[in-house]
Amino acid sequence: MKLIIGITGSTGVLYGIRMLEALKKLEVETHLIMSQWAENCISMETEYTSDYVKSLATNTSDDKNMASSVSSGTHKVDGMIVAPCSMKTLSAIANGYDDTLVARAAGVTIKESRKLILMVRETPLSAIHLENMLKLSRIGVVILPPVTEFYTKPKTIEDIVNHGVGKCLDQFDLEHDLYPRWGNF
Repeated sequence: MKLIIGITGSTGVLYGIRMLEALKKLEVETHLIMSQWAENCISMETEYTSDYVKSLATNTSDDKNMASSVSSGTHKVDGMIVAPCSMKTLSAIANGYDDTLVARAAGVTIKESRKLILMVRETPLSAIHLENMLKLSRIGVVILPPVTEFYTKPKTIEDIVNHGVGKCLDQFDLEHDLYPRWGNF
């Protein structure tokens, strides 16, 4: 399996980092695109470095590199996950404004009828945010905000992050043990 992973400048970059760690463990080929604000958030929110995050991916591209392989539909991948997905990126994707490589790769994912998962991060949600999500959902994009569950009694931030990441992996039928399944705990 080959997946594009976008990390944008919204709080919650830990979801993208954990996604890459899990996909590396599962031996899934990944192509990482990080926005400048994602890199800023990594240093603000975590103990990780951008170099560490990039080392988790099979391939990386600069968000400004519109000539990257993932900017073309001829580059075969199975889908894309944007984790976290800022409202700016959501808006760009919803309105076909391919001003960054993350937005362009997402647009290509849509036009090639591949699975696109957006881990949107913002609260409260405005009517504009909701309309953009509805617009994308209607064409098959999966809107998957990292809303935690409590039936597994999460004890750490890692438990909460693993649940969100696991829900994304479920969308691609990737087997994992990131959280216990209902009825299995």
